[in-house]
Amino acid sequence: MSVILYSLCAADGRRHYSPHVWKIIMALRHKGVRAEVRPVSFADIAAIEDGSFKSVPVLNDNGHLEGDSFEIAVHLERAYPDGPTLFGGPGGQAMARFVESFSQAVIHPPVSAVAAMDMHALMSPADQAYFRAAREKRFGMTLEQAAATREVELAALPAKFAPLRGVLAKQPWLGGQQPLFADYILFGVLQWARITLPHALLPADDPVSAWFERCLDLHGGVGRSVTLSDH
Repeated sequence: MSVILYSLCAADGRRHYSPHVWKIIMALRHKGVRAEVRPVSFADIAAIEDGSFKSVPVLNDNGHLEGDSFEIAVHLERAYPDGPTLFGGPGGQAMARFVESFSQAVIHPPVSAVAAMDMHALMSPADQAYFRAAREKRFGMTLEQAAATREVELAALPAKFAPLRGVLAKQPWLGGQQPLFADYILFGVLQWARITLPHALLPADDPVSAWFERCLDLHGGVGRSVTLSDH
């Protein structure tokens, strides 16, 4: 048996750009679990494992299937108790739930709008057609119209990270002295932007940028396996 993580990937088969997949790539490394990261397209998702999944990540852990990033992390915490903790206990798990909710409600929408055209450019023609239809329905406008809001969204984005900045003024990680899954949740968003955008999402002197660089160095620098030169 083996551990397989299914990941939405660019047309080149190398650039795994899903923020939710990156949470789990980091969580697996954190736990010391070796896994095959298997690239899929949008069209492939319906055929993953038992065919019941509609999005990625999907994890097959030696026959145990999970298809939600947070539930995958909970599974890893239970299944691999000898590895470093992802939550630091029930309180940390509850805190990570808040961080996930904050990330999806406050950070994801503007990044999605800013990155839409760049994501589209990375995809195969079939994925481009699917992505355009799905995102334009979500946005209520064309990808080009969403992209036209980029400068406004980018200008407003640093303020949305103020809660993270306040925490990092007192400790190196959201998890305290060591990173936890809460860190990987927000790391996934910035990694998504790093892989898809031709420019940094935040200024280099932002404390959040320094935290992100520390995240990129974790676990043998796995976050740097997709380099800026790939843009």
